Amino acid sequence: MTHQTINLPAGTIHYREAGPDTGAAVVFVHGFLVDDTLWSDVPERLAGQGFHAFAPTWPLASHRTAMEPGTDLSPRGVARVILSFLEAKDLRDVTLVGNDTGGAVCQFLLDEDSSRIGRLVLTNCDAFDTFPPFPFDLLFRMAKHPRTTRTVLQVMRSTFLRNSKLGFGWLVKRKLTAEESRAWVTPYLTDEGVRRDVATFARGAHAKDLADVATRLPGFEKPVLLCWAPADPFFKIALGRRLEATFPNARLVEVPDALTFVALDQPERLAREIAAFAG
Repeated sequence: MTHQTINLPAGTIHYREAGPDTGAAVVFVHGFLVDDTLWSDVPERLAGQGFHAFAPTWPLASHRTAMEPGTDLSPRGVARVILSFLEAKDLRDVTLVGNDTGGAVCQFLLDEDSSRIGRLVLTNCDAFDTFPPFPFDLLFRMAKHPRTTRTVLQVMRSTFLRNSKLGFGWLVKRKLTAEESRAWVTPYLTDEGVRRDVATFARGAHAKDLADVATRLPGFEKPVLLCWAPADPFFKIALGRRLEATFPNARLVEVPDALTFVALDQPERLAREIAAFAG
């Protein structure tokens, strides 16, 4: 696995890349306030099976380099950033993998231009008018105002609070390390440009827009795999079932012993499901 950067019109994107250039492309899209490490070693596991895996850190609050001022970083705008990455790397027939807010961004991407996407994998994520679920809608409202949010998130400097159920603790079943979660919050707490980007995203995130996109999801007829943790209290199994019924070529598999961050709780199982699906 190599750590690289690419300069796109929106700005500099940091990403992990692994696997042979000739392998089928798999591109990962994480959610809000986390980075590429959300995917644990799933990309490396897939690379070991011959896939060409890309795990970028997208401009969703944990990116290390702020985007160019004035960039559209609404959910649809971030989808366009991902599309520009696919174009710059000339990736086609991509298996796109999304989690949490990143799953919503994947749906916006399909609505924008699905021509480079061959398959879609969604783990627990936003869908329809669940964007975001309570109580994260309160965080999104705060994020519209960078000074207020920075003040509130100062408590996340404490590992205990950051990894407790006041922070990331209710999104992952296993214990997070201090280093894992510190990397997620540091860019937002230390970089004014990142806070500006996040405010732009939060102001552009509207449940009605994702609900509107959902009306066109039946037009995506390529294979869809839903790897859903049924114990997740926020993105419940009923939401996954509803997505399964919406896509014309979808299958849902339940992933036990996991919460929202499925890849952190069950990396081996998720990698196995993706490999069987995309292979």
